[in-house]
Amino acid sequence: MPSSRKDFPLKTTKMATLEEVPLTVSGGGDSQDEAADTASAEGSSPSPKNSTPGSGQASLLDSGEDFEMLNNEDEEEWLDVLGNGGLRKKVLEAGKGLDSRPRKGQNVRIHLKTSLADGTVVEEEPNLSFTLGDGDVIQALDLTVQLMEMEERAQVQTEAKYAYGAMGSTAPSVPPNADLTLDLRLLEVTDAPDLELLTPPERIALADRKRERGNVYYQRGEYAFAVNSYGIALQVTESSSKVDISAQEEAELLDVKVKCLNNMAAAQLKLDHLEAALRSCVSVLAHQPDNVKALFRKGKVLALQGEYTEAIRDLKSALKLEPSNKTIHAELSKLVKKHSEHKGAEQAMYKKMLGNPSPAIPQKHRGKSSWSVSWKWLFGATAVAIGGVALSVVIAARN
Repeated sequence: MPSSRKDFPLKTTKMATLEEVPLTVSGGGDSQDEAADTASAEGSSPSPKNSTPGSGQASLLDSGEDFEMLNNEDEEEWLDVLGNGGLRKKVLEAGKGLDSRPRKGQNVRIHLKTSLADGTVVEEEPNLSFTLGDGDVIQALDLTVQLMEMEERAQVQTEAKYAYGAMGSTAPSVPPNADLTLDLRLLEVTDAPDLELLTPPERIALADRKRERGNVYYQRGEYAFAVNSYGIALQVTESSSKVDISAQEEAELLDVKVKCLNNMAAAQLKLDHLEAALRSCVSVLAHQPDNVKALFRKGKVLALQGEYTEAIRDLKSALKLEPSNKTIHAELSKLVKKHSEHKGAEQAMYKKMLGNPSPAIPQKHRGKSSWSVSWKWLFGATAVAIGGVALSVVIAARN
């Protein structure tokens, strides 16, 4: 029966048998040490004290309990946060109990020290504050801090994909694909502020911070996280307020909102979320009908949806506002060409659906037939005219 240590970092009284141990060893920096412990345990002989002849009682080592203690004691201290060995947490100093753990949406303040695998310290933040679950920090922090208790000190080992990934980072200085060790202490937990009670400058600053975090994700190619950050920023800008706001502050808040919507549309385009991107562009244009970025991206979305006429119209509107913009020129030229090719393909398809028309009549016969029809009409008209005159004469004579 497997233990539950993947869910709880507490030691269990259930000891694994020799056959179970290899299944419980997770990947990480301790695997080589554990392998050495295993080999040592398997090669050991029972101590005289625990193997008294005739005692009829197996030693602790024979029963597997000593093996578990030697091989898996350190492993029991690690919590495999995601169950894949890529993110592990170990308590170094206990906190104030489970009830003191922070919840998503709350603000936390931590002491953070970040080290590379070789022990090089690349970052130390004595008072790092962020909102849990908002994506303000690397995933490793967002996922593990919510498992910490107040005043707890913990060590976290994270693979690169939960930290700075394949790109690495310049601040802090982290090379690409670097696994990290984080030393954390949870210092403070507070509820997030009520958006309705924030002053206009506070709302503007908060929305702008979330937007800038979205920009970081966008530049790293993490577009889903970017959309999440932009969405949080929009919630701040769109929330109702119980505090008076001046016209200038309202304009500043709208400016942040428009930037978020434009950036969100760009990220949604990268994710091929066309309907969502179109809604973002339409929202921008509802506030600023001459917003070039929104017109341009709306045109791109419509083109991808096959709405070429409307797409060309929007791109022409954008080009009219910025005639020297080479990007718009290139996109419009490409779209006009594609639209022409599409129309040609449609015409060819319709002809194929209707079938080939009957062979054309040779020019010689067609000419003869045309003259024949003309003469027939001429003779017919003359006969009608003569008949009419004769009838008039007869009527006049009777009268």
